[in-house]
Amino acid sequence: MQFVNTPTIGRRFLGGQYNNEVAKLRSSPAEFSSRPSSLLGFEVISNNDYVTVDGHDTSVSDDEGLELSSGVSSNPSDGGGHCCVNECCQRVFINVSGLKFETQLKTLNRLPNTLLGNPFLRERYWDVKHNEYFFDRHRPSFQAILYFYQSGGRLKCPYEVPVDVFIEELKFFGFDKELVDDYQEIEGFILEKECPMPENTTLKVIWQLFEQPRSSFAARLVAILSVCFICLSIGVFCIETVPNYSVDACVYTYFNSTENNSSEQLKMPAVTINFGNHFFVLESVCVAWFILELVIRFISCPSKRSFIMSVLNWVDLTSVMPHLVFVGTYFLFGVCIDSTASDALVLVRVLRVMRVLKLGKHSPGLQALALTIRNSVQELGLFVLFLALGVIIFSTAMFYSERLVENSHFKSIPQTFWWSIVSMTTVGYGDMFPQGIAGKIVGTFTVLGGILTIALPVPIVVSNFNNIYSARTGRLPLY
Repeated sequence: MQFVNTPTIGRRFLGGQYNNEVAKLRSSPAEFSSRPSSLLGFEVISNNDYVTVDGHDTSVSDDEGLELSSGVSSNPSDGGGHCCVNECCQRVFINVSGLKFETQLKTLNRLPNTLLGNPFLRERYWDVKHNEYFFDRHRPSFQAILYFYQSGGRLKCPYEVPVDVFIEELKFFGFDKELVDDYQEIEGFILEKECPMPENTTLKVIWQLFEQPRSSFAARLVAILSVCFICLSIGVFCIETVPNYSVDACVYTYFNSTENNSSEQLKMPAVTINFGNHFFVLESVCVAWFILELVIRFISCPSKRSFIMSVLNWVDLTSVMPHLVFVGTYFLFGVCIDSTASDALVLVRVLRVMRVLKLGKHSPGLQALALTIRNSVQELGLFVLFLALGVIIFSTAMFYSERLVENSHFKSIPQTFWWSIVSMTTVGYGDMFPQGIAGKIVGTFTVLGGILTIALPVPIVVSNFNNIYSARTGRLPLY
């Protein structure tokens, strides 16, 4: 006796009607899923009927399924009817680039808003010749996609599949943006917020021109021009400190004056800006461009409040403040401020180096680095905590190990902090070193402890950077 696992319903073969039903299914598989009476040439019969399959008497049992016997019939058991059509348990074959999958229709119907779950969307991929759905897509990714239907919502990218490729497959098979975004957040991706646009058409064009370099060819030219001004400004800032090219920013000039109402004229000295300095001219041109760019972006921005609250915009303003203070003080008060006059003025001029941060707006790599630092604050804080604990422990141990050594470099525990930081970070300046045997042993453990301290949080930060960089750059299509 032979048993075949089937649902607990009887089916009677309809003979010649089978080909007609198959033809209807091939022409429109979506239409067939809603039919109540038949499935591929079979019709639903009651459980107490006998069926003939391949010339054998057959009975249906609720416990044993479809029983095939040679001339011997078993009595059917009582039970409720089961309709595969109504419950959509009929099998569906899916071919993904040559790899065939088999599942039930009700499994796909769990997500009716997706490509596979919508009968009208998947109908265009029906292969009439092979009686299956065919997709020319990435095969390893589809295994995880089909498992998402089968498991009721468990989504995991296979290890051998790049995450960005898997996300593209999710988008192709109709997964909504919310689900894809949730998956990216679980995987550690930092999602970019949608940038608001000005309602005015002219302001929108100007905003895209200065803020989105990939929006048009003109926007790319503006971005290239801005990068050139940034590089030129940084180059001027560095070259003007070279002794052979150094020129005083302030020069003495003499003007004629008369004293005591006499006709005798005296030449009085006055300090003015060296307008003939080439570095001053180049710096003025660069600052003019930065101010123009900042003003245009402020006028065309969709939200003035968000623009003011942006840190990068404050960086742009800070980078032009030294030159504005230098020139404004002269024209308002007639005083030329020399950078060597006070430490405060030196600090103001050092702020010019903040312009290098403006390159982050045009570099995906620098943007990924900034986002990595912002989203790895917890890991970096853990690293600082480990380092602080190690510094205290090893500094104390080193001080008491070297306290009896003659001419010891470690006079106190706070003074030993510097040696512990340098040793744990494996820099090793050599200005302080142990001389006794006990101190050398402590130094060995200090270096090993520093290596472990650095090695623990660094992989997490590197993983965050890889995820952010992949999300921002991705794989650009060739066509």
